[in-house]
Amino acid sequence: MIITYHGLSAVRIQQGDFTIALNPISKEGSEKASTFGSDLVIVSTDNPDTNGVENATRGDKVPFVIDGPGEYEVKEVMIKGFPSRTSYGGVEKLHTVYRLVMDDISILFLGVVGDFVMSPEIKGEIDTVDIVIVPAGGNGALGGKDACKLAMSFEPKIIIPILTTGSDKKIVTEFMREAGSDATGGEEKLVLKRKDIADKNGEVMLLKAVN
Repeated sequence: MIITYHGLSAVRIQQGDFTIALNPISKEGSEKASTFGSDLVIVSTDNPDTNGVENATRGDKVPFVIDGPGEYEVKEVMIKGFPSRTSYGGVEKLHTVYRLVMDDISILFLGVVGDFVMSPEIKGEIDTVDIVIVPAGGNGALGGKDACKLAMSFEPKIIIPILTTGSDKKIVTEFMREAGSDATGGEEKLVLKRKDIADKNGEVMLLKAVN
């Protein structure tokens, strides 16, 4: 599994020849969008910064799109969307949190959460996760300390903060201090297999934004 970060809350996950685009930035988004062909697009919030399906479509490759709560299976990837609400840019919006399972690794994608609201009942439905992708800083997202606390509450093996690296150093420092990590900088990609994460416990991994 290869995970790369493409600015704002856009993340690409590749497993073999299967590609997932999480919250791709649209042509009308507030930052320049990466373009790449995807088999599956997952959108947490209907906003130009997160719903760029057209930028995850290339040639004859038209992705399957998931943009709301429910249970899905796409090419042996299991996805479950949980309803929530969030504040994005000061505006309250419907929002979906997703749990994906692929290659025996479970990933929780929190999307863009600000004043995050998820009922205890729904949170209780989210099984143990290996990787949490959490926003910290940026337009409408949580601050570093609160974002870290939220990610840690799911007791993951790996935490990947987004919306932060290379932009607001204060947010990054705050996040790392709360996590008890001294990691600095960031990698252009993470290459992970099940065996790589088996003995980890809340380890923070930073990614640089790439286009």
